[in-house]
Amino acid sequence: MDVRNPDTWSAELTSRVARTRALVAELHAELPKWGLIVWTAGNVSQRIRGEAEDGSQDLLVIKPSGVSYDELDADAMVVCDLEGNLILGEGSPSSDTAAHAYVYRHMPEVGGVVHTHSTYATAWAARGEEIPCVLTMMGDEFGGPVPVGPFALIGDDSIGRGIVDTLKDSRSPAVLMQNHGPFTIGKDGRAAVKAAAMVEEVARTVHIARQLGEPISIPQDRIDSLYARYQNVYGQHSK
Repeated sequence: MDVRNPDTWSAELTSRVARTRALVAELHAELPKWGLIVWTAGNVSQRIRGEAEDGSQDLLVIKPSGVSYDELDADAMVVCDLEGNLILGEGSPSSDTAAHAYVYRHMPEVGGVVHTHSTYATAWAARGEEIPCVLTMMGDEFGGPVPVGPFALIGDDSIGRGIVDTLKDSRSPAVLMQNHGPFTIGKDGRAAVKAAAMVEEVARTVHIARQLGEPISIPQDRIDSLYARYQNVYGQHSK
């Protein structure tokens, strides 16, 4: 099977691609729902894992560039290889595809990537300032501050390199790319969308807190405890 040729795909892979295109279309609808994007900005992608353990047969599904959100159904989603080359679908892939693809190539645990220009998180990115961990919610979700990544231009994998270099040694699923905006990662697209919503919420809350005075930092040992509880105890876990 040549993963870059849809005519050679197995019935199982063809079905997984179809399901993922439908899911990614649904996840894109979450971005305007939570006020994370305007016009055609922003994107969600999800990895489709292939048979090769080295990831060489993996694919990603993402939205096409410059298409209105009310036009984003399953058939509109494009399928690319992990070099960002179009495999299936019509139109040019999102301008951020190279960044998403770079993340997938270099962070094999990541199954979903999201980019938004949500107002408060992007304001922190414009200042090149990390969001300090002053909320228990941040300890839970991010395991510490939300870090800032380097300035990088759109169009090649420079943004992807900045994301990977910033997050590879961080517990945070979010990075604020300087002068650009937030990128988030997760085990799948839905987890990355949740992180995008949460980073905007904490960016807004901490900004408001600073208008009233200096927020109180949470000691690192308490952050570690919050993170461990939330990741391993909170919610429903398989036995």
